[in-house]
Amino acid sequence: MQTGDTSAGVIGVFGGSGLYDFAGLDEVLETPVSTPFGPPSAPPLVGRYAGRTVVFIPRHGRGHRLLPSEVNYRANVHAMKQLGVTQVISVSAVGSMKEQIRPGDFVLVDQFVDRTHRRASTFFGDGVVGHVAFADPVCAELAAEVAEGARHATSGGRTVHLGGAYLCIEGPQFSTRAESHIYRSFGVSVIGMTGATEAKLCREAELCFSLLALATDYDCWHPEEAHVTAGAVVEVMKANVEAAQETLRRTLPQLPTGRRCACATAARHAILTSKDSISPESRERLRGLYGRYFE
Repeated sequence: MQTGDTSAGVIGVFGGSGLYDFAGLDEVLETPVSTPFGPPSAPPLVGRYAGRTVVFIPRHGRGHRLLPSEVNYRANVHAMKQLGVTQVISVSAVGSMKEQIRPGDFVLVDQFVDRTHRRASTFFGDGVVGHVAFADPVCAELAAEVAEGARHATSGGRTVHLGGAYLCIEGPQFSTRAESHIYRSFGVSVIGMTGATEAKLCREAELCFSLLALATDYDCWHPEEAHVTAGAVVEVMKANVEAAQETLRRTLPQLPTGRRCACATAARHAILTSKDSISPESRERLRGLYGRYFE
């Protein structure tokens, strides 16, 4: 394991379907941010909780206005980086692809299968080539802390599953029954439309990343359950949100103020383009992410 930075970090939270704010934050200030990749989904909310600074961004915008493919993921992650975030917790509604993961259960995802094709999922390109390692796409240390918070928040209630693969589809349509059965054959645990893109960009931005998946349905593969509808998802999501909020409140005070994981230096050897071949425009665009590697 590489040794990363040990400075106190700000905690970032991406909220998804149903989680549009973070109850309990003090000194909350809406903080408009301009990024080289455009505006984030909404101006980040910056506040304090248990002595820690927290940045919250609703990925679909205020009022849930953005489709999964319309979300400016690069701007969202870059905004987190600009505001000093070092650890990101993503909260996301998902469909269950396994019998034992029941609607209402929580899953701490540790792998992804990305089936998206219409969205920007890298900061590299436009004259700069870079490749980060992504074999283990979440920060194990952060995920363990979130799992512990979830267990305390849901004790005596819903089940918390540690580990599982998240299949990320483009959407916005839910799967056909044929697709659902094919995806089940992949061995994945849950299905969603946003998680893989956030995970890739957080790794490139050298941010620790963990995804708390909230199971709302059995997609449409289960022979004894109704196929997924938006209405059914919303009903289960309402029940999940309170436990998700409590998970965050229990997790944040326990997070270490420093990092000693590989996430902190994930891009150290990623850039293959020679320094003298990187244009001034590209340097400026990527300065907030990789400025220390351009020297």
